[in-house]
Amino acid sequence: MVAVGFWASTVGGKARRIVPSAFVWLMAVGGVMGSTGVPLPMVETSTALAVAVLGLLVAFEVKVPAHVAAAVVGVSALFHGHAQGIELPAMAYAGGYVAGFLAATTALHAVGIGLASLRFGKAGHAAMRMARSGGSACRLNHIPGRLLPIFFVEN
Repeated sequence: MVAVGFWASTVGGKARRIVPSAFVWLMAVGGVMGSTGVPLPMVETSTALAVAVLGLLVAFEVKVPAHVAAAVVGVSALFHGHAQGIELPAMAYAGGYVAGFLAATTALHAVGIGLASLRFGKAGHAAMRMARSGGSACRLNHIPGRLLPIFFVEN
């Protein structure tokens, strides 16, 4: 989620507001879908792939129109929210749970925007190097474990 804020800041302009907002709103929609039992295919795999893609978008400083960036992160948010929503029915107080994951998401987006604003100084260059080396790699190692069962299903 830090990558969402970082990428939104890299895209610049209205994207600094639109992209994180789209993520939070679509994460909430995904949460409702998950908590009400609306199925989405391969939620964990899709989330892992989305994190890897966002890491690559940050690493290569890809610039697209704000609405395209919002759509890209929106897909990621839908799956992430769905995963959060699946856990929701077991919670004793759903309102606190939802408020907590949406507030944490917003805070992480703000951290990403803040880090991106530093990128022109030495600290920003160090943050960019960390994002490039770890942003995609941290999730790429989870993808094979999620995809292999698809191809090797035992009956």
